[in-house]
Order: sequence, then structure tokens, then C-alpha cells
Amino acid sequence: MMHPAEIEFMAENEIIQIVPTFNHASHVHLICGSYGPFRAGLPLNVPIWVALNLRQKKTCRILAPEWMAVDKLQERLEEEKASKFFTQLPTNFYLEITQMLLTVASEDIPQGNDIKTAVKDLWDLRIAKLRSSVDLFIKEGRVQASLNHLTPMEINSVRPIFPDTLDALMTLHEHINSSDDREDSSQSSVATPSSTSFSLSL
Repeated sequence: MMHPAEIEFMAENEIIQIVPTFNHASHVHLICGSYGPFRAGLPLNVPIWVALNLRQKKTCRILAPEWMAVDKLQERLEEEKASKFFTQLPTNFYLEITQMLLTVASEDIPQGNDIKTAVKDLWDLRIAKLRSSVDLFIKEGRVQASLNHLTPMEINSVRPIFPDTLDALMTLHEHINSSDDREDSSQSSVATPSSTSFSLSL
């Protein structure tokens, strides 16, 4: 299981736009790529960790991603409510990016409180849907299930319960199959599932 700090580290490598307040004619070469030149007043794409570092030094202004607009978030929320499946989001790190940007650059992002509320509503809805899916998986004794379009942090929130749950299901299936074998030895034995799986994918 990944630690939340590891997921946040992954989120920091997402690309975002800034407007620098300084000039730097040459490119800056980083492990993740080269960025620049930096021209005061001209938007530029950089990794989020670079944007946060420059913003803390007050040498840039951060531009919120398009998906972070309140109306866009409300549209996502309604789509999520209307679908019984998980909808595909514009980024796998919507929660982490929102938290980082509003912590460091709240002055740059209009309607910050409304954005925070909308993102929390989206998170709560998706987590409730995820927990309901896991509950259904357990109650119906399924041996396999698959959920798509989950984010790393969403997967991380429910992953701790899986090992014990899957072990319990395996024990239950083995017990049922053993009972069936004893009741009617003349029939072909029921194959014991080799594994119980609950597939979560991004």
C-alpha cells in the first residue's frame, strides 16, 4: 500500500501553467524534462512541484487547471451521480492537486472555498460508491470483480481491508466446496477457486 505522501509526490509531477514574474533566457534542465525560457508575464508549463517552489518564493502566479473551475467540477459531480460506474476524471490526482494549490496559492485561484467544497463532494461521492461496491462484492460472495477509473488515493483508501476480506472469502468457498463433495461423492467435485480477486484500475 502506498503512503499518501508517495501519492502526493506523484501528483507533484503533473504539469500546470504559471505566469513568471522574472526573466530567464535559457531552459532549465530537470530529470523530468526541460522547461523555459521564463518570460515575465507569459504563461509557461512546468511540473507542479516547480510551480509551488516558485510561488513560495513569490516569483510566479499559478493558473488553476481548467478542470478546477467550479462549474466544471459541478458538471463532474452531476455526471458521477448519474452513473452507476466510476466516471473518468481529467486527472488521477484531483484531490491532491486541489489541496496543494489552495494551500500554497489560494490568492491565485478564484472561488477557492467553492472549489474545495466541490472537490470534497466529488471525493465523498466516489468513496461512498467504492465502499458500496466492496460491500456488494463481499455480500454476494463473488470471486472476481473489476472497477475502472479509480485514482491512486481512492484505491489506497480501501486497500487495507482487502487481504482479510479475500482470505475470508477463500475460506468460505473452500468450506462450501468441501461440504458439496461430502454430500454427493458420485458427482464431479466442484473446483475450488484458485484465487479471489477484486481488480481496481486507474
